[in-house]
Amino acid sequence: MMADPSKRTVSSMSNVLFLASPSHGHVNPTLGLVDALVRRGERVTYFASEPFRERVEATGATFKAYAHDLDMFKGPPAPGQRSAMLDVFARGADTLADLFAQTGYRRFHYLVHSAPFPFARPVARLLELPRVASHAVFAGLEAFFDRTSTHPMLAPNPARDATLRQAAADMGRRFGVEVSTDLRDWIFNPGDLNLVYTSRLFAGDLPHADDSYKFVGPPVHARQETHDFPLERIAGRRVLYISLGTVFGGRSAALQDAFATAFARWDGVVVMTAFGVDTSGWRMPANFIVRPYVPQAEILRHATAAITHAGMNSISDLLAAEVPFVCLPLGADQPALASRARELGATLVLDPATVTAQELAQAVDRVTSEPSFRAGMRVIADSFRAAGGYAQAADEIFALKAARRIA
Repeated sequence: MMADPSKRTVSSMSNVLFLASPSHGHVNPTLGLVDALVRRGERVTYFASEPFRERVEATGATFKAYAHDLDMFKGPPAPGQRSAMLDVFARGADTLADLFAQTGYRRFHYLVHSAPFPFARPVARLLELPRVASHAVFAGLEAFFDRTSTHPMLAPNPARDATLRQAAADMGRRFGVEVSTDLRDWIFNPGDLNLVYTSRLFAGDLPHADDSYKFVGPPVHARQETHDFPLERIAGRRVLYISLGTVFGGRSAALQDAFATAFARWDGVVVMTAFGVDTSGWRMPANFIVRPYVPQAEILRHATAAITHAGMNSISDLLAAEVPFVCLPLGADQPALASRARELGATLVLDPATVTAQELAQAVDRVTSEPSFRAGMRVIADSFRAAGGYAQAADEIFALKAARRIA
């Protein structure tokens, strides 16, 4: 049940250590939570990478940048190079040293961390802190709970396993902490409290989710950030928003061509993101605005329809705003999220490997014209609102504080 803000009691202020996996998909969902905690008196020290400084500081938290690049969720490595994930694992001992040096071994009362942050467990053990895990991903995690799983990702891998053993030994030698060498304990770290940014309805059947998992609604937060997007060009116009995310979004020239062909004559403006992509050679129609980053919340206030990769943040924003959308899932948890939205009658799902311009145009026309899609979205959006949002997430943390007698 959603808490009544007027009846909340304010406990003693706590010092909160926040360790984020420094990628858009894991930082952005936490900003509303940090804002809610700061508003209730908590003193939050938030670690991420430098590009997130402005957004984090706008919440009132103290921002600190990791000394090393800890983004595990980059694209595949170049031939002959080690993956970003293994690079991060190998820096375990150095990362612990950096965290302690930057905080001066300050006394914290609890740790909040992205669920895949690989060093959450040893940090919590060394500082003797209860953990709150932030789950930006909830779909497709069964293999991480089943220790007998034969999932391909968990199959023996000599290079990876050697890196884990060496990194665990380094942390043990330098800090006297025992660290698991099981991959699952590095990339999936449930906490004493687990905050999941969706509703129980949209999450569907999650047999592994025990009572420590709290479904608090989508990560929708009015972020304070500067931008130079020409909002005047979309005011009063029909807007089609196309975003394929920050990880997979620039990998298919065929998709870009399909978008251009399908919507060159769109009666309005097409806003398309191209994060981390060299667009200098693109020849897009005159009604397209292509930017590496756009203020998504602002765009959705004007949007008539959207095409999305079905990443957790994007699909949540679209459902909460009740903007009709078409899914082109590209990887990770996106196929599962797109499938769940389709199962609940809220969207159409197309195959990005084979989709044609005609199919794109027809799908956008269907989701905007057939009432059943809006009805499906409304059911999910209602469940989002009932989940309580970031205020409920803060209440769950304060309940943990009370149970553990934390200041």
